Amino acid sequence: MTEITRLFDFPYYQLEKYNLDAALVTKYDGKWTPMSTKEYLDKANAVSRALLRLGIQKDDKIALISSTNRTEWNVMDIGVLQTGAQNVPIYPTISSEDYEYVLNHSGAIYCFVSDEEVLAKVNKIKANTQIKEVYSFNHIKGCKHYSELFELGKDTSNQEELQARKDAVSPLDLATIIYTSGTTGKPKGVMLSHNNITSNALDASDRLPFIDGQQNKILSFLPICHVFERVLIYLYQYAGATIYFAEGIDKIGDNAKEIQPNLMSVVPRLLEKVYDKIIAKAEDLSPVKKALFFWAVNLAEKWEPYGANGAWYEFKLKIANKLIFSKWREALGGELHTMVSGSAALQVRLSRIFCAAGMQVMQGYGLTETSPVISVERYAGEYFRLGTVGKPIKNVEVKIAEDGEILVKGPNVMMGYYKDPEKTASVMTGEYFHTGDKGDVDPDGFLKITGRKKEMFKTSGGKYVIPTLLENELKQSRFIEQIMVIGEGEKMPAAIIQPNFDFIKEWIDKKNNNIEKTGESIANSQEVKDRIQLEIDECNKGFGRWEQIKRFELTPDVWSIEGGHLTPTMKMKRTVIKDLYQDLYDKIYRS
Repeated sequence: MTEITRLFDFPYYQLEKYNLDAALVTKYDGKWTPMSTKEYLDKANAVSRALLRLGIQKDDKIALISSTNRTEWNVMDIGVLQTGAQNVPIYPTISSEDYEYVLNHSGAIYCFVSDEEVLAKVNKIKANTQIKEVYSFNHIKGCKHYSELFELGKDTSNQEELQARKDAVSPLDLATIIYTSGTTGKPKGVMLSHNNITSNALDASDRLPFIDGQQNKILSFLPICHVFERVLIYLYQYAGATIYFAEGIDKIGDNAKEIQPNLMSVVPRLLEKVYDKIIAKAEDLSPVKKALFFWAVNLAEKWEPYGANGAWYEFKLKIANKLIFSKWREALGGELHTMVSGSAALQVRLSRIFCAAGMQVMQGYGLTETSPVISVERYAGEYFRLGTVGKPIKNVEVKIAEDGEILVKGPNVMMGYYKDPEKTASVMTGEYFHTGDKGDVDPDGFLKITGRKKEMFKTSGGKYVIPTLLENELKQSRFIEQIMVIGEGEKMPAAIIQPNFDFIKEWIDKKNNNIEKTGESIANSQEVKDRIQLEIDECNKGFGRWEQIKRFELTPDVWSIEGGHLTPTMKMKRTVIKDLYQDLYDKIYRS
């Protein structure tokens, strides 16, 4: 059996152990089209041979930019890595200027894109880069199609040269440079070796809640250019699962109904939106059905793991599952038993509700710099505890510094930041990586994240405030879509809030208010502000007087990746948001 020490070993291991007819599945022209493990490797090898003929050398850089996850990305990934070159994945949603920065900083010489929109952005700046040629996955007029590599690599006469290249790749060699989306400044190029990522996937494998003897199906939609989804893709290959690539984030519900996945990875923002949609539909139910629905939700909000609430609670939960939650599961295919959540903190309330509904949410924690998994929950084996991110995985050591910062040591810690040894040195103490997050480890070994070190601030009165604690509490409100707590160096904490416009428009209709349903009118409406004030007042009860939000202002527009408010992983760009709404900031503190 192939020993997995390099990323391209994963599909060879799968071929020997499982040899799937459907390893990777993408929808083309309305039809799910499977690729077997053998075809996956045959195509990857053809790509490798073609790249050698194009003159690709060890340590050359090849960029991949795809708007959605798809089979082609994975074929290219293995094809590139086998030659000793490196894959540079790029977020599709960033600007042309950021494309130019990443392509030039990495020194990429070839670029593979998914579609016309991405191609247009690349073509805009291509002349300013070292890119020799752009290939596309879709058929686009005037652009070479990636299948040309299969033709070029059809001739196997250089297979021995390819084998020599593969044999020369060391587990400690650089495999990929992943540019962090960055909440401030230019993105940093995180260098990850084959060993960083393979060790992380293998060390996390015992937390995978797969059902033995079943052909487990995955729905993949979080960006594969992010290391969270990417390491899971390698892990799924290792476990012999069939991976379906969603058509897009807006098609998750439809795709889930079609393929009936057992597991998928999510981010908290998605679960919040799914929950809001479910609740919104409940408002239209008949009085009896509505009462039954909210009885089930209220019951779910009290859920505790491992039957801790006792037999009577579990009996009522069975009824709720049969009458209400079974319909939630049907909306996601009916077979979904686990969701792995990462990238941000998940509200404990939502965790309780989805777990009670039979779709267990297992939180994980990690960073790009740690390949990424540091810790992750699993329901079986007592690895699950509400409000935590589980226990650290094998071979990863977590230490809490004196100031509360989480430090990490293990084979998953990055090689460093590309072309930036000073920045690398600033985040390392010996073998320990400084995560920038604050947390603690309980007596049973569960890790809890308490905030982001850089985001914690001090008011002018000298009191510390952890904004994420307030933000996570208030995002539970259906009136609030996004919230950023501010107040560094000011006399009091305050907040800039993006209202949940869709929900507020429904609220306006139900209340027969004469508020115009535009972003500007909603943001300036005193009635809306008074209603949101009730949410703020309720939240403030759980915090010390110095932490409580004293004032807030509403923004008239939606915070988005395209608008620059959010990173591609949906984290707030705090500096950008503050700059964009400087007028609201001044209104809070200077008026």
